[in-house]
Amino acid sequence: QVQLVESGGGLVQAGGSLRLSCAASGSTFSIATFGWYRQPPGKQRELVAGISSSGIANYADSVKGRFTISVGDFKKTTTLQMDNLKPEDTAVYYCNAESRSVNYWGKGTLVTVSS
Repeated sequence: QVQLVESGGGLVQAGGSLRLSCAASGSTFSIATFGWYRQPPGKQRELVAGISSSGIANYADSVKGRFTISVGDFKKTTTLQMDNLKPEDTAVYYCNAESRSVNYWGKGTLVTVSS
C-alpha cells in the first residue's frame, strides 16, 4: 500500500553534490521509518542513512559528515543530500519505507561519481 519513486540521480564529479528525492504515495500516514540504501556495482546492498518517525537519523560510517537525510511533511517525501561525493559513492540508490512492519522499496536511481 506504499509506493516509492526515487529521483535526482546522475553523473557528478568528485567533490560535487547531488540531492536525491523519494516520493511516497499510498498509506504514507503509517510509515514508521524511511531509509536510503545503495548497491555499488558488483557489491551487496547496504544501508546509507535512516530516519525514524521521531526524526532521529543514523548514517553509515562511510557517509557521516557528508550526507544528510530528511523527511517532508505528512511523510510524503524523503531526501538525501549528498555533499563532497567520492568515486566510491557510485551506486544505485534505493528508497525504503517501513509501514506496519512491511518494507517497501523504490526501483532505484543511479549515481555515478567520476574522478
